Amino acid sequence: MLNGVGSAAGGAYDKVLIDGVGKVEGSLNARLFKANGQIRVKGGLFTEGMEVNGIMSLGGPLRINTMKLDGILHIDGSVIGENCVLNGLMTAKGDCELEEFRGVGGFTIEGLLSAGHVDIRLEGAGQVHEIGVESLKVRQGDQSLWNRLLGGIIPKLKPMLTARVIEGDDLDLEYTNADVVRGNDVIIGEGCSVGLVEYRTGLTVHPGARIGKEVKTGD
Repeated sequence: MLNGVGSAAGGAYDKVLIDGVGKVEGSLNARLFKANGQIRVKGGLFTEGMEVNGIMSLGGPLRINTMKLDGILHIDGSVIGENCVLNGLMTAKGDCELEEFRGVGGFTIEGLLSAGHVDIRLEGAGQVHEIGVESLKVRQGDQSLWNRLLGGIIPKLKPMLTARVIEGDDLDLEYTNADVVRGNDVIIGEGCSVGLVEYRTGLTVHPGARIGKEVKTGD
């Protein structure tokens, strides 16, 4: 446990509790990881349960069962886990593989976002190279409230989801820019701009959305 300002060695622990400004010199393996404040881990983090309230950076991959983030998290690697609840901003240098990803805020994933179910209310920019999901729901949140809460410490990025390819079974999109959207049941809602939509079962398009081409596939 770290209180105040301090540093600790990496390694294997049952519980890691950090309150204040902390630095960990190496990768961490812990059953439970809780941090409040400003935390830097010079390596990866492997944990069953993770709770962060503040600003945290990881110098390696993240492996989790469940994660709750209130604040900002930067991961210099990939993410693999079951459940992520986001209230803030998350960036990952690699792929992100989750069963469930939901929350409010913004995110940047430089690789593939692979998930069972994603439900995001964007208060900032959402940027992903490619998305592959069972279901995806994207909405725009209250940007003015978000900016007031952040107090200007984060750039006021437009709350839009941007991806090269989005593929899934059930896609319900708003405020999304994509080259290709491919799914079974697809809703292209308000604020969307899509180059190509391929759908198998059904397609609903908001009058204000822009689509370059629609293609129905299969029978």
